[in-house]
Amino acid sequence: MNPSSRPSKTFFGVRKLPAAAASWVMPLILSILMTFVVSMISTLRSVGPVPEMPGIWMSAWALSWVFAFPTLLFVLPLVRKATAALVDMG
Repeated sequence: MNPSSRPSKTFFGVRKLPAAAASWVMPLILSILMTFVVSMISTLRSVGPVPEMPGIWMSAWALSWVFAFPTLLFVLPLVRKATAALVDMG
């Protein structure tokens, strides 16, 4: 096998996690991105574009992420089952 055609074992020089880690890495990334965007919109809507907005936003983001990540870990298997019930996977 040509070395250039081999799948990468690193991501920016850091060794990749095993496939089993996907069950918590995906919800981790999803919860970070979603709470980041949603908390920004909510904070901007609540306080407006004031100088204190970034600090208020980061505080709101951190609190929302603390709840979102465990919720995703718990709910994602149920969502997968509901999706399979609604979508023809064949």
